[in-house]
Formats: sequence, structure tokens, C-alpha cells
Amino acid sequence: MKKLILTLSITLSVAAFGQKTTGKTNNLALYAYQTFNCDNKGYYDPGKYKKEEIDGVFKLLYTLNGGAFDNHTVFKLSDLEDIRKNKNTYLQQLDKQYQQKKAELYNLKVINLPEWKKLHQETIKAFEGEYQLKKEELNAYSDPASLKNSQFYNTCKEYIDAVSSPDKEKMYAVWEKFAVAKSKNNSDPQSVMTRFNDQLNDLQKDDYALIDLMGMGFHNCANASFRAEPDDDGILYRKFDKIFVKLKQDCDEP
Repeated sequence: MKKLILTLSITLSVAAFGQKTTGKTNNLALYAYQTFNCDNKGYYDPGKYKKEEIDGVFKLLYTLNGGAFDNHTVFKLSDLEDIRKNKNTYLQQLDKQYQQKKAELYNLKVINLPEWKKLHQETIKAFEGEYQLKKEELNAYSDPASLKNSQFYNTCKEYIDAVSSPDKEKMYAVWEKFAVAKSKNNSDPQSVMTRFNDQLNDLQKDDYALIDLMGMGFHNCANASFRAEPDDDGILYRKFDKIFVKLKQDCDEP
């Protein structure tokens, strides 16, 4: 008889525990999202997080972390000619994209935790910096002296002074210094210096110097000044996944 009562008691306890567990699961909300090669189904506590806040964090991590504007890179003379010819059109397009994306980014709702608020501010800083840099570059390819008023002047003074100087020899000296530094990081340093010398002896050497000193030297210097350190270890991505009480992932084979 005692054995029967004990067995019945255990059975009722297990049933009650199952009901509590099911109840907790039923209180969770589904959040489906796609990452690089995975379809994800996360279940979160709606009493702790709001969907729009999770949406905001997701956008910062996965959709707003790249370039925000059309890319007009200059690697060769034809690229330079294109920008000089279409400068006003590209500037108008840039301003239009800026206005369209600014409202979404600034009004984004994120989870009220330090890491997500910091990521939001860093993304805004990168957005504003990228806009300013692209605007300055579009103008400077036609008028290098305009960089004297650059927001990045103090940070990238050497490159700006070189391309805006009336003393072309000064520009060539900085250009050569840039080429030497670049050659040291190249698997074929001699090819870099051969290219530099060929361009230095070309009739369009001023344009070649501008492409290297502005398109690579100044651009990389200015770009680094407003970008946060990359999350190479994926810490923030893992923190995002931990928002969910349960997470099911269906990933493609690499």
C-alpha cells in the first residue's frame, strides 16, 4: 500500500512539473531571423524584451554594419574622370541617401543594455563619418585644396597637405614615401616601386598621385578615425543569441 501511494505521488509530481515547463514555454515569443548561413528561431521572454528592441539590435549587427552609401572608389584614371564629370549628380545622390537612412538609424529602438546602446552610438558615428568622408572626396577629386577645410585635417594632415600644396615636389615626395611603405607590405615590393616610377614619369602623374594619396592614403586614414574596432571574436553576435531562452538553428554546410 505504501509503495502504491509513493508511486502515485511521484507520478503526480512529474505531471505537475511538466505542466509548469509547458507553461513557461508557452509564455515565450518566437523571433525568426536569418544570419550568414543559418535560419534561426529564437524564443524570448516578452516580459523582458520588446520585439522592436530585438529588431533594432539585429539591424545594427547584420544589416546596418556595412557601407551606407553608394561606393565611388577611384583606382584608375577612368574612375577619376567619371567622378569629375558626374560630381554634382553623385553629391545629390549622396545627400538623398543620407536623409533616407538617417531617420531610421537615429530612431532605432535597442535593448536597454550598455553594449547595445554603445553599438548604436558607434553605428551613428560611423554613418556620419562615412557621409562626411564621401562628400569631401567627391569634391576633392576636382578641387584638392577643398580638403584644407576637412573634418579630418588634424588626423590626416600629411596627405591633405600633400595633395593641396601648390608645391608639386612636396606632393611627389609624400607619394614616394607612401609607395615605399606600401611596397614593404607587398609580396612583390619591386613591382610596387616599378609602378610608382612609371607613373611618376607619366604626363598624368599628378592624377596618379591624387589617386594613391587620396583614394588610399587619405581615405584609409580618415575611415579608421570613425570606425570602431571590429568584433573579430564575435562576442556581440553570441550575446545576441543569448537574448533567447531557446534557439534553434538550421545552418547550411560550409
